[in-house]
Amino acid sequence: MSPALPPSISVVLVVEDEALVRMVAVDMLEAAGLTVFEAATADEAWAILESRGDIGALFTDIEMPGSMNGFALANQVAERWPHIRLVLTSGRCQLASRDVPDHGMFVPKPYMAEHVLSAFERARPF
Repeated sequence: MSPALPPSISVVLVVEDEALVRMVAVDMLEAAGLTVFEAATADEAWAILESRGDIGALFTDIEMPGSMNGFALANQVAERWPHIRLVLTSGRCQLASRDVPDHGMFVPKPYMAEHVLSAFERARPF
């Protein structure tokens, strides 16, 4: 059973450079009833964030090409949009959730839908 998500999390931005992994994450979150936008890089994600005011959660891979990685993206999102819940993921590095900016959460790859949804619920926006 999926955790009950706060109403502020109805729109999620998924940032993942691997197209197949991104597609699976998007499908998984849409199946949970969320509206999902996707980006292949942090730069693309930043443009989406600047153009939309309804993003309630960011789900980003840490290691990505471009001008910033997912960790840097999460730091900048925490500063500019503190209401957005942050969930980071990686298959190569491990973080403790306490190391995620703005009281976000870390979910290691491979992940299951309930792990990601639970992380959205536990991430605390300010």
